[in-house]
Amino acid sequence: MGLALGVRHVQGLFFLPITMDRGWSRETFGLAMAIQNLTWGIAQPFTGMLADRYGSAKVVAAGLACYAAGLYLMVQADTTTSFMLSAGVCIGIGLSGTTFGAVYGALSRLVAPERRSWALGLAGAIGGLAQFVMVPATQELLGRWAWSGALMTLALVMLMAMPLARALQEKPQAATRSDADLPLATALREAFAHRGFWLLNLGFLACGFQLAFIATHLPAYLLDRGMRPSEGVTALAIIALTNIFGTYYSGLLGARYRRKHLLAGIYLVRTAAMALFLLLPPSPLGLYAFAAVMGFVWLGTAPLTNGLVSQVFGVRYITTLFGFVFLGHQLGAFLGVWLGSRLFEITQSYDLIWLCALGLGLLAALLHWPIDDRHLVRLPKAGAVA
Repeated sequence: MGLALGVRHVQGLFFLPITMDRGWSRETFGLAMAIQNLTWGIAQPFTGMLADRYGSAKVVAAGLACYAAGLYLMVQADTTTSFMLSAGVCIGIGLSGTTFGAVYGALSRLVAPERRSWALGLAGAIGGLAQFVMVPATQELLGRWAWSGALMTLALVMLMAMPLARALQEKPQAATRSDADLPLATALREAFAHRGFWLLNLGFLACGFQLAFIATHLPAYLLDRGMRPSEGVTALAIIALTNIFGTYYSGLLGARYRRKHLLAGIYLVRTAAMALFLLLPPSPLGLYAFAAVMGFVWLGTAPLTNGLVSQVFGVRYITTLFGFVFLGHQLGAFLGVWLGSRLFEITQSYDLIWLCALGLGLLAALLHWPIDDRHLVRLPKAGAVA
């Protein structure tokens, strides 16, 4: 998960090298990353269904292979269409099989409920550590072998990581009496009829919008503001470093406090951090402070959101249900990346997209507060053994 998210985290470092080498516009690269995020979201419910039925280990291994293929094909892509298919569709499918849905779904079933929030936070923290390491590692690869050699190396690393998927092999389904024989169609109807499920989905859209926009466009935004490329690299590294601690402590806090309140607080902190960053004059100190705060609340939403879904609906179809929630996240990510590029091409400025990110952050905080987070009680079937 760390490798998959780490490569995604450093996509902004490939933004200018690829577009300048290929002679493409920023909108071309941004659209490919937007398609990647949207594909990731659309594929997530389906990879979730496969993981719920066949186990996460097989899904993760297949996802790593697809991810590696996408990185390799990015190097071979010499047209915008082939770049969209490789960087967008192929890697998007790879992400759906290697990140939160498959990994958190497996852990939710492997770990006892009283330890689940801690386990999700710890997994996210370890994944964040890999993201942190990926920033200087990718910068070194870019310096040695340019962007094409860096992508080929990352593709090889993905293939070498495939044996790690065995750690997620699950035992037979651990389900409560009330959901042991619950059909998937019934579980989906329950979720789609639950108001809180849709509020969570809409709130998660804001998360995807903010993170995808910043991860993809921050290096270019900083260059436009007269800052050095090395400062953008350092900012991404700080985000990844503080994310390690933020994700872990989000998991711990999720076991003690109501997750919906913690999620609302995270969106408010993000919004305040972005507002201060935009209002203050550009400086390395201000940038690094912004990166530290954003990193601390970067991916803490993932274990809290996954935990909230399992808290309400149980773990029988956790990977599938979280996949549908994550679709909202990735719709936001698509809009954040693509609109960032589109509005820049129109206005030659990122100001409007920053304002959109601020507004969505406030909206997300308001949407999480009224969520009904009580466990959904299901009556056992007639004739079931008590």
